[in-house]
Amino acid sequence: MSVVEPGAVSSDLVGRVKRILLTPSPEWERIDTEPATVKGLYVGYVCILAAIPAVAGLVGSLVFGHGIPGLATIRPSPVGAIIGAVVGYGLSLLSVFLLSLIIDALAPSFDGQKNSLQAFKVAAYSGTAGWVAGIFSLFPPLAIIGGLLGLYGLYLLYTGLPRVMKAPKEKAIGYTAVTVICAIVLYVVVGMITGAVVGAAAIGGGLAASKVVGADTGSVTLGGQTYDVGQMDAAAKKMEAAAASIEAGKDVPVTSPDVLKGLLPAATSGFNRTSLEASSGGAGGMGMSVARGDYERDGKRFTLAVTDLGALGGMTAMASAMNAQSTSETDTGYEKTSTAGGQLTTEKWDRETKSGGYTVVVGNRFSIEANGDADSIDDLKRAVASVDAGKLKSLAR
Repeated sequence: MSVVEPGAVSSDLVGRVKRILLTPSPEWERIDTEPATVKGLYVGYVCILAAIPAVAGLVGSLVFGHGIPGLATIRPSPVGAIIGAVVGYGLSLLSVFLLSLIIDALAPSFDGQKNSLQAFKVAAYSGTAGWVAGIFSLFPPLAIIGGLLGLYGLYLLYTGLPRVMKAPKEKAIGYTAVTVICAIVLYVVVGMITGAVVGAAAIGGGLAASKVVGADTGSVTLGGQTYDVGQMDAAAKKMEAAAASIEAGKDVPVTSPDVLKGLLPAATSGFNRTSLEASSGGAGGMGMSVARGDYERDGKRFTLAVTDLGALGGMTAMASAMNAQSTSETDTGYEKTSTAGGQLTTEKWDRETKSGGYTVVVGNRFSIEANGDADSIDDLKRAVASVDAGKLKSLAR
């Protein structure tokens, strides 16, 4: 039985934390052969450690506020701070599960062995440094130190992947690099659904009692929200295909920027195009291509861009699978994220400055984005709609 399995007589959470941080290599060897379950790792380890930055951040924001002490400090309302802490906690739990899907999907591309439980071990234990370093959030000005210390988790990932996922040591760097890239995009996308979880927390009483259910049966439930593991796994498989090409020394193909450039209209919503450019680039096979044009009318100007996200597009599929929804308002405007028909959309608008942005992700691969000044958000929406989404969907297949 695992040392973190509920009810284990040999339970040694503090010892496990010390060993994984101070002597990771021998500890990963022990973790590799240690019996465990996803539920046990969640309840006996992840849920406990993930609470450190959540609680520390909550206390720090209420006592010290955010900003520069003595100059400008903003203290959130107690209700807002509590909801924010609970949301961050719930998302950290979900992120561990999603990262494990990515690690498992990438394993064959680096001559590793697919094993969902072993992948979850890597995702769970490699997060130890970041969670422990979260204690610095008690005093917000020191939070950056916690963030830097949390980077030690990259080393934990590097030492754990070859051992636990049975990948050759010579491929550990590549395996780690691709996993880190995917993780960064994952956390950005997960951040987009924060508002959706906030809404669920407010309506359903919060995520304090959230639990992961059905991880082995095709779905995962957090705070009353159920997510389709099959859809998330399909997104992870896109990463697996991309990783296979990268490992073989091939660039993941992206659409020619000239093709994207041809999709930008000469005029839209009464705005005339004044410039047009296109480019592509990337590193380590993780490429992207983009075409953008500037549009002007009566002193107002916005940019319309079409981007092929390439290998990173799989992460937008995860956001779509999670039915991302959120809304926030200020005195002069709003920001909103929504998912309809499997299509992720974000928009923001400031009524005072008459500026904002509108983005639609097509085929879980291409983003169409309009940003800048206009008479209303409708001008930006019409600009995005003027790009042939049907053509992009066909290119995404």
